[in-house]
Amino acid sequence: MLPRLLVLCLALTVAGWRAADRLTVSAAISLTDSLEAVAKAYASSGGGPVRFNFAGSNVLARQLVNGAPADVFISADETQMDVAERAGVIDRATRVALLGNRLAVMTRKDATGSPIRNVEDLGREDVRRIALGDPAAVPVGVYARSYLETAGVWPRVAAKIVPVANVRAALTVVENGSADAAIVYETDAALATNAVTAFVVTGPAAPRIVYPAAVVTHSRQREAAQRFLSFLTGPQATPIFRKFGFTQLATMP
Repeated sequence: MLPRLLVLCLALTVAGWRAADRLTVSAAISLTDSLEAVAKAYASSGGGPVRFNFAGSNVLARQLVNGAPADVFISADETQMDVAERAGVIDRATRVALLGNRLAVMTRKDATGSPIRNVEDLGREDVRRIALGDPAAVPVGVYARSYLETAGVWPRVAAKIVPVANVRAALTVVENGSADAAIVYETDAALATNAVTAFVVTGPAAPRIVYPAAVVTHSRQREAAQRFLSFLTGPQATPIFRKFGFTQLATMP
């Protein structure tokens, strides 16, 4: 029988190997549910374990620029991926436009008064607070401001904006009644329990929403990171993303 100390050392060594083999993916928080489902499919197909760092894309880009460990970065917009690329922390050759999404305007389920049916209604006096990701930094907020400006209502709603850290926070704010409306991604709107979709943003004023993905330059598992990135564009991941409401932009040849 092996001495207990030797057994313990072997166990710690195996655990260390497993931790070293685990990919770290820094991803936009709006991808939380879909990526966790994709990771399960990836593991079932023979891929290794994946751990996620979910946050606002602007926060993630800043973390990577400051040297935070990660193997793959998935942003909710091109701008934050550009920040990472200019800093040399993602491999440009691996960059791919992975997914698409749409904006949705949410209201509390038990809201009283006239319903919000279109973008013009956001300018009404009874709509006092509108929650969205910080329009100066958070992708969903940047998209929302672009939409409101293009639709011509930004001057009437700018003073009503309640900037928050990310899209999930915006959804929470409208659900707890701290705001009369929130602008979130359509995929997050589907997760609401105490809010309803007033309308989905479509038409010429709707922004083009793109989620780019790329391998991180300082990844210590470049081949494994590339395999996971390829899996994200493959036939097993595609129906999962569609189930959660995303549009697949990149697919394997």
